[in-house]
Amino acid sequence: MYLLPLFHNLNGRRCVMVGGGSVALRKIRPLIEVGAKVEIIAPEINTAIIDLAEKHSLCLYQRKFNNDDLEGAALVIAATDDKQLNKQVSEQAQKLNIPVNVVDQPELCSVVFPSIVDRSPVQIAISSGGTAPVLARMLRTRLESLIPSGYGFLAQLAGKFRQQVKEKITDANSRKAFWEDVFSGDISELVFSNKHNVAENKLQEKLDKQLSSSTNSLGEVYLVGGGPGDPDLLTFRALRLMQKADIVLYDRLVSKEVLSLVRRDAELVYVGKTAGDHPVTQDNINEKLVEFAKEGNRVLRLKGGDPFIFGRGGEEIAHLADNGIPFQVVPGITAASGCASYAGIPLTHRDHAQSVRFITGHQKEHKYDLNWSELVAPNQTLVFYMGLNGLETICQQLMSYGMASTTPAALIEKGTTARQRVFIGDIDTLPQKVRDGGAKAPTLIIVGSVVSLHDQLSWFNN
Repeated sequence: MYLLPLFHNLNGRRCVMVGGGSVALRKIRPLIEVGAKVEIIAPEINTAIIDLAEKHSLCLYQRKFNNDDLEGAALVIAATDDKQLNKQVSEQAQKLNIPVNVVDQPELCSVVFPSIVDRSPVQIAISSGGTAPVLARMLRTRLESLIPSGYGFLAQLAGKFRQQVKEKITDANSRKAFWEDVFSGDISELVFSNKHNVAENKLQEKLDKQLSSSTNSLGEVYLVGGGPGDPDLLTFRALRLMQKADIVLYDRLVSKEVLSLVRRDAELVYVGKTAGDHPVTQDNINEKLVEFAKEGNRVLRLKGGDPFIFGRGGEEIAHLADNGIPFQVVPGITAASGCASYAGIPLTHRDHAQSVRFITGHQKEHKYDLNWSELVAPNQTLVFYMGLNGLETICQQLMSYGMASTTPAALIEKGTTARQRVFIGDIDTLPQKVRDGGAKAPTLIIVGSVVSLHDQLSWFNN
């Protein structure tokens, strides 16, 4: 994150504008709206600013700027066409530790003006860090059409009842669930239909029926597939539940980009396992899910790929069911389909493969317990999950059971992400290419003639 977004209370505080043209006018108007005491300093001041000054009692100083003008200011804005003057204003403001904005010169700014979607008291600020203000305004326009004006009254209504709700619903998780129900249910729809009085009465009724409780209610577990890495591949339902969860248990295959989309104040618990290293066992994970849910939490079990394809999701929900914990399952795009698609390798193709097999690449005691004679059958695609450490063994076994050494094979590293790499060879040459390239998990291995289509169909890395 390049800039830290903050909302400043400038009501009644002195803000200095250096500049008196049309650009300064644009910046003055939002300052007036928030109740700032605006002072404008410029040798020439246009008539529109003079009119605003008369209407809103602004202070005008029709003269050149000097450094003493900034003493005691809460905010400084330089909006002149004199770059040297803008630099002087910026340096003096920063010397005095006063936030400063220099229009169209982001390198001189300590703060920037965002594009604003105003549904007071709800406000959304959009910024490109001064690099692309037109883009920020375009995004604001899109949001304007998506967010009804009724959200402002809905926030006011919540503020009116906030203290009552806090006193009546003492459990924090129950209180959070209460407000989520208000904001997503029939009360909010009444507000959006301009039935404000009815909405207020309905909220009072809902609160009156709510039992104050000092004990935690039973929570819920969301078993969610996080996909192979690209956050754009998440489902809408996955995103919605990721934003609701109080506690998130995630494994090592969940990408940073996907993990960044969970609710900011959720507690994150890492339960990742690697080959031969299980600091948190599966039994521990199962117990944690039950324990957190019994405390009244909404628990997100976030897994890479799909939870039911080599994700042990079935074991986890079986344990939840045995303990009477409610749960939901949200499928994710499994690594086979996601990584193959981004590598330009169709898993099935009329001229190459009429079936596909998903195979775990994990070894047990350095051995594979697989039906190799079936795996070497023609006209099929083999996909090995988590097989990087056993790549040589996999390829050797396939050849020893009769698969041609020239059978195309690929290993995809960090598929669907910006760090994706695709190693192409055959089952004889691929292991050495992968070792020479220093590939690291997570990886996926694809074996079959469909791999030969990669050169023609590859699109993502291009």
